[in-house]
Amino acid sequence: MPAFEKAPPEVQEILGKPIRELGLKLEGSPLERFVNQLYRELEAKGLKKFRPLCYLTDEWGCPSGEPVIGIPFYLADPKLSRLEKEMNDLEDSRQIMMYLRHEAGHAINYAYALYKTPEWKEQFGPFRRPYRDQYRPVPFSRNFVRHMEGWYAQKHPDEDFAETFAVWITPRSRWRERYKNWPAMQKLRYVDRMARRVGDIDPVRKHGDTDITVEEMETTVAEFYERAMSEQPSPGDLALDTDLEDIFNVSPRKRKGVRSAADLLRENRQSLVQKLTYWTGVQRPLVRTLVESIENRVAELQLKAETQREKEYLTEITVYATALAMNYVARGKFVPTAEKKNQKGNRLRRVGDRAQGTGDSSPKRAEDYSEQIAADSKPGPGDIAL
Repeated sequence: MPAFEKAPPEVQEILGKPIRELGLKLEGSPLERFVNQLYRELEAKGLKKFRPLCYLTDEWGCPSGEPVIGIPFYLADPKLSRLEKEMNDLEDSRQIMMYLRHEAGHAINYAYALYKTPEWKEQFGPFRRPYRDQYRPVPFSRNFVRHMEGWYAQKHPDEDFAETFAVWITPRSRWRERYKNWPAMQKLRYVDRMARRVGDIDPVRKHGDTDITVEEMETTVAEFYERAMSEQPSPGDLALDTDLEDIFNVSPRKRKGVRSAADLLRENRQSLVQKLTYWTGVQRPLVRTLVESIENRVAELQLKAETQREKEYLTEITVYATALAMNYVARGKFVPTAEKKNQKGNRLRRVGDRAQGTGDSSPKRAEDYSEQIAADSKPGPGDIAL
């Protein structure tokens, strides 16, 4: 793969090694300080008996019903982190803590069997509601908190609780201020009450079973990334040329005060992916593929950007990509084409989320939870305030 060819020698030498032979450990790794920070935050919130086991695995996750937290193995080693950054988007310190707090929400839910109680069901809904990979969020709904990108709390009741817990535990989140007069405040108050009740109580389920651990991963580093890249979703056929030539409308003959438009986009790729995912709700792997498709086509067309207009270009590309992404949210594809009457839209493969992980994934049933959200989120007077 091209990204492997560009990898530095110290990374090249580990590509053929089975992951289990790399000797990766959470203890003593760069991750240890983040886990300790999570434990300090739990203590500061009065949760004295809850310390979920954290372990290295292939992706972020909390196996359904198990009060443990899986952390991607590549974050435990600088060389692997460098490779991950080349192949994908490497989590920064802020994102690592966001994921840890979210997964801790799942873990405490399972540790104390909160999802079995009538009060939890009243706040968040049935835990056994089928878990959907495709979901159509209602942007700006005040029934849900905002934590992870993509209106993620709207995906499932279990995710709703995990996101609410994450907002509640985050230091200086000012949740009482930020969510004042929002229906989501009832959920935050529930989490606050729950924490006071169980703070000094041992979990019902103290220990959980892990999913695959890093010691059991027989695949090589190269095989892991080859598989991950092969599973990346496709944005479909995108007729981009006319639009991109319109945006980067610079004469090929111009030599001064210009630079490669592809370089401009490449430098801002991570920020574009993060913001598009956060505000549109389209899953991150597909957003990344969309942004890379735009970047690659700009390179193929050899388009240029005037250096004095870089902010203007980035604004226009962001709005353009947002329009494509919202097409996907509404119609299941970035660029609608003529279809037969009952033709189904493209399905997006699930990448990286392990909580629950079961259920019918048919397009009709995938909208059930979102239909309920929409019914509960009809705007009233004053709902436009942001």
